[in-house]
Amino acid sequence: MIEEIIAELTTELQIADPHLFNADLLRLKVEGAYREVARARRYPYSYNAADIEADMSKYYSNVLALARYDYNQVGAEGQKSYHEDGVTVHYVDRDVFFYGVLPIAQKA
Repeated sequence: MIEEIIAELTTELQIADPHLFNADLLRLKVEGAYREVARARRYPYSYNAADIEADMSKYYSNVLALARYDYNQVGAEGQKSYHEDGVTVHYVDRDVFFYGVLPIAQKA
């Protein structure tokens, strides 16, 4: 799944701006997004790697969107809005990318 998301975002981001594209940074953001969504699922100890991978495939779009958001936020971390020369930019709340990601297990 991670490799599929990297391939999809690579194509998308290279089309958007090939001169600024950074493959190493994208890989870090995709892997980080995958781990965050998996952590939000709170898999019980009885789940093995194959179980987790199968379940995580349902959250492909969440991981993809979160990785894209994090990649595009590089250099603007923590910024709520930006205003320059009459142009104002507001960022969506990062938590929207976890919509539909519900925990399997309860916190102890």
